[in-house]
Amino acid sequence: MPTMNQFKHIIWDWNGTLLDDTWLCVEVLNGLLKKRGREPISGEVYRQNFGFPVIQFYNYLGFDTDVDSFEKVSHEFIGDYEARWLEECTLHPEAHDVLSRMAAAGATHSVLSAAKQEALEAGIRHFGIREHFTGLCGTDNIYAHGKVDRGRDWIEQLHWDPAEIVLIGDTLHDFEVAEAMGTDCILLAHGHHTPERLAATGKPVAHSLRELVAMV
Repeated sequence: MPTMNQFKHIIWDWNGTLLDDTWLCVEVLNGLLKKRGREPISGEVYRQNFGFPVIQFYNYLGFDTDVDSFEKVSHEFIGDYEARWLEECTLHPEAHDVLSRMAAAGATHSVLSAAKQEALEAGIRHFGIREHFTGLCGTDNIYAHGKVDRGRDWIEQLHWDPAEIVLIGDTLHDFEVAEAMGTDCILLAHGHHTPERLAATGKPVAHSLRELVAMV
């Protein structure tokens, strides 16, 4: 694996990777489960089972996920999440410093996210980190569809050799996206998936942004 100084461009995931929002997702999901008379889940159960496509995770939790119900639950989740995340969530510790240090080392940055484009842009501005990124690539739907296709399109726009790019994320899906794009990948275990799930990919796993810098 190249060292960070050999990577020309770093693609960051947003939710769970830079934004510390796993706890909020668990709280919102538990609110939806409570409305339906179901037992809440712990953060650990969430991290052990959450994944993409999201509908499979909702099936695991026992939601009725025929198309109409999946849309209803998705809208409920997004509504409750959006009402809180911008004011209650924070960036993971040292995010500002890590982005600055990596930029000083000569790498450019962008964000590839399953979040809606407008929400992604609002969050990046809110936390004062827009200056670090050459581009922000979100989705156009609330179901977290299409990150692989958006990633492939994004790679073509970047004009870097995929071997000069690393994707940094916090889920197995980020690993899948990196594989589809042909880039390297480092996974962070402070987000939506457990360290054990991430380690099973064979890719390097860091437990914090500080550790990420030390690893590369």
